[in-house]
Amino acid sequence: MARTKSPKPARAAESTTNADTPNPVWFKPVMFGFMLLGLVWIIVFYVSNASLPIPAIGSWNILVGFGIAFIGFLMTTRWR
Repeated sequence: MARTKSPKPARAAESTTNADTPNPVWFKPVMFGFMLLGLVWIIVFYVSNASLPIPAIGSWNILVGFGIAFIGFLMTTRWR
């Protein structure tokens, strides 16, 4: 009785999840861009004596700057 050979031996399940794939090329510049933009936003607010970037929201400009920078810091958790 002839045996039939399988073309390839059985392998363990190969994992091709998103955790194994590297980030796209644009990810790192955007991440650092958000962090720097938030920092520049806060510096402009203090240097301009609260007359820039958006004078109508007053001290909320600090929160906007930290929010923009925080988006960049959150992106660092996904950086591979």
